[in-house]
Amino acid sequence: MDGFSRLALVETKLFLRERAAAVAVFGLPVALVIGFGLIPGFGDPQKGLSGQRGTEYIGALGVAIVLAILGLNGVPMVIGQYRERGILRRLGVTPVRPLTLLLADLTVWAASALGSVALVIAVARIGFHVPVPAAAGWFILAVVLGIAAVFAVGLLAAALAPTARSAAGIGWLLFFPNMFLAGVYFPTEEMSPAMRQVGNFTPLGSALHAVRDSWMGIDPRPEHLGIMAAWALVCGVLAARFFRWEQA
Repeated sequence: MDGFSRLALVETKLFLRERAAAVAVFGLPVALVIGFGLIPGFGDPQKGLSGQRGTEYIGALGVAIVLAILGLNGVPMVIGQYRERGILRRLGVTPVRPLTLLLADLTVWAASALGSVALVIAVARIGFHVPVPAAAGWFILAVVLGIAAVFAVGLLAAALAPTARSAAGIGWLLFFPNMFLAGVYFPTEEMSPAMRQVGNFTPLGSALHAVRDSWMGIDPRPEHLGIMAAWALVCGVLAARFFRWEQA
């Protein structure tokens, strides 16, 4: 087993030991699907949701929530802690490079996000007869691009924050506006045109739109896919440019 595999295994165990994180990533989206799915008539197409089934809509929200929790909270906070505690600096004098730890963390978080999405789809399908995403290829692309975009924003926050506390603070400052503008707190159908347009340009908003569309069998709008790709590219480049392995 090489260094990357060992680190990925260790980081997986550490992630699963954090019960609050595991519950938020795997339990919260499922609880939302079950809670709303038990409402009579909620599984029918909803006029206020552009004809989407209510339970299907909640499943898409669960995907967005997972991306936000991992990308905007988990990524900056954990990397900030590693830097502040000198873990990255100590790795610099071992055969395992700090970049390997960073890649292992990102792999574990991305795999957790994909696992949570699969669990949401399975619970919605088995428990409430919600069809699986009709445009499966577009759905997978939307989720992968969403992970790349939101995680890149989290990496940039971790790169710019001098301490673990400030990294966590920046993460929370990014978390709530993204959730609000994406339409997690209330549907974008109920937003003003101006607010809806602003939300379309956020990484989480474009991801949620693409996930909702592809789940219903509609091809995602190219601009939503392009916005996610742009966030991933720009924030990823900036994070690589300003990232510090040691605390300033």
